[in-house]
Amino acid sequence: MKLLGVLIGCAVAAGAASNNSVLIRGADVYPVTSEPVKAASILVLDGKIAEIGLKVAAPKGVRVVDGKGLRVYPGMIDSGTELGLSEIELIRETVDTGELGEFMPQLRALASVNPDSEHFAVVRIAGITAVMTLPAGSGGEGGGRGRARQYISGQAALIHTFGWTWEDMAVSGPAAMYVQFPSLAAAGGRGGPVPENIAELAGETGSRTLTEMLRTYQQEVTKLSDFFEEARRYQKAKAANLPGFVRDLKYEAMLPVLDGKLPVAIAAATPRLIHDAIQFAEKQNVKIVIMQPRELGSAAAELKAKNIPVILGRVLALPRGQDDPYDQAFTLPAEAYKAGIKFAFGTFENQFVRNLPYQAATAVAFGLPQDEALKAITINPAQIWGAGDQLGSLEKDKSADLMVTTGDPLEIQTQVKHVFIRGQEIELSSRQTRLYDKYLNRQ
Repeated sequence: MKLLGVLIGCAVAAGAASNNSVLIRGADVYPVTSEPVKAASILVLDGKIAEIGLKVAAPKGVRVVDGKGLRVYPGMIDSGTELGLSEIELIRETVDTGELGEFMPQLRALASVNPDSEHFAVVRIAGITAVMTLPAGSGGEGGGRGRARQYISGQAALIHTFGWTWEDMAVSGPAAMYVQFPSLAAAGGRGGPVPENIAELAGETGSRTLTEMLRTYQQEVTKLSDFFEEARRYQKAKAANLPGFVRDLKYEAMLPVLDGKLPVAIAAATPRLIHDAIQFAEKQNVKIVIMQPRELGSAAAELKAKNIPVILGRVLALPRGQDDPYDQAFTLPAEAYKAGIKFAFGTFENQFVRNLPYQAATAVAFGLPQDEALKAITINPAQIWGAGDQLGSLEKDKSADLMVTTGDPLEIQTQVKHVFIRGQEIELSSRQTRLYDKYLNRQ
């Protein structure tokens, strides 16, 4: 029996040393939610942060990483991707972002995630340890890519960027119901949403066309509202246990939304659409997160007053209109910050996820405080998506999702030396680095 106890103890020690326990010693620790701690150590046990301090000893069998001259930050979080759902956009067989149908709330993005996607390796190298992966049409404004109108695309998932299976990658259950709110599309032009000035649009398209557009828009909003009302009637029928009650997967998926347990992520680009989305949410009594606005304008005060968070799109983007200022996207984060809106960043295209820290850095150059930019890719998204107790900062008992860098992660010359996800160090290699090494060493 004594020998058995020794063997078990050795096995535990070996597992701790090789799996998800580590001591990073002598690094500058940047918790994000508190002041940095210089020349400190951070102890990770069984995938969670156990201690942060100046004098932290490594338990027997725990691997030690020398962090002298390096910095430790929480892993970054991208709040708008299709990672794991879309591999090569132009090859349909590799894209699983959604299904046909106007209302598909029962679809779970998590169940379709491919853990072996090459995109995950690329973003891990940049220090990104978690992402929101969104069903159908996350890269556009209203409607999917070449799809018919879809109102509810399914359940978005907050996932780690490493795991053996999709169950292993999940941070929690569904993080949001993704809704593509109806939009007014101007006839001709560049295909963007209708200008805020209706008279201006009328002059461009003619009153009859404008009337038709407004009628179609109202019909689509009504159609979305009707589905919510149908789900609510289903909820009441289920609670009453009426005879002949038949379970419906679509309405079942809506119950957490109606109960206020699952937020609705609504894509709305302009102040007019944001205002309409807020009115819709209040009428339906549901929580919302505004996704990928291109302007805030008059909606900023309303978002602040109602404590509605926002996921901003790419900062490194062109203006949406011919007469818009060149720095429209660059200054939007600073505008949101000054308005007191809680926000995070999403890149909304898989090829740009690796540039997440530089999107935030560009916002700093255009007025956003640097500490707020860092929060917008760490603690803010974690809190917005209901995982603030698990991710987003370096605190005791939180998941050990962290990166060890040579400097400020918002600086392009900074190198990421180590990445840990739930305490496990991840190999920083990708198809690109393997090809680089192959041809660098060519004889």
